[in-house]
Amino acid sequence: LTLDTATPISKQFSKVFALVGAGVTGLVSFATVASADEAEEGLHSASYPWPHQGILSSYDHASIRRGHQVYQQVCASCHSMSLISYRDLVGVAYTEDEVKEMAAEVVDGPNDEGEMFTRPGRLSDRFPQPCANEQAARYTNGGAYPPDLSLITKARHNGQNYVFSLLTGYRNPPAGVSVREGLHYNPYFPGRAIAMPKMLSDGSVEYEDGTPATESQMAKDVVTYLTWVAEPEMEERKLMGFKWIFVLSLALLQAAYYRRLKWSV
Repeated sequence: LTLDTATPISKQFSKVFALVGAGVTGLVSFATVASADEAEEGLHSASYPWPHQGILSSYDHASIRRGHQVYQQVCASCHSMSLISYRDLVGVAYTEDEVKEMAAEVVDGPNDEGEMFTRPGRLSDRFPQPCANEQAARYTNGGAYPPDLSLITKARHNGQNYVFSLLTGYRNPPAGVSVREGLHYNPYFPGRAIAMPKMLSDGSVEYEDGTPATESQMAKDVVTYLTWVAEPEMEERKLMGFKWIFVLSLALLQAAYYRRLKWSV
């Protein structure tokens, strides 16, 4: 910025101050908009190194079993999982006998008299619903409707990382922020106020394999389980893709050799 000698000094400094003021105002406005967007959409989740994300990586099946245990003991009282049957767990996290014991008795109905009844369970049965209908679920949870978790890691942006951050992200509200009664402050949830209270704390679950049940371990395991529920075919898909790449590579080598043999001079 140069000063024009033909213009009075006071006017030149006024222009300089006006430009600086406009720049500061723009920066403040941008920061305000960014802060408002963050409050509305939630804090962006960090990226975590999930062991099953590699090209040839598979699920940690011990973690899936632990995650199912966390779901059963912590999440299933509010959240349904309507797209999974008991038989889906066989060979993945449990033996067939263990799953049969798990599904020993289920509630079914209504019968001819319009009443629900219990019967021996089958491996083809779906997981039980925590509430009979949406109205009952809202009444039980203070008006909030807990989402079905069958596809939660695919239904949310940055799914696995978001769910992990949400489960471990509960904080006390910062100074000047008030949260309505019945809600809980979580910076990762859109609006930062969520009806679900903090559910995971160290020792909430006693793992069958003796793994220390820390908050982050339980969150990691249940997210692994939810990821498998949303994509149970992932390992088969990766294996099939690797087989196709191998076969096409052989075909490419054969074609290259044939071209060299056929068209060589």
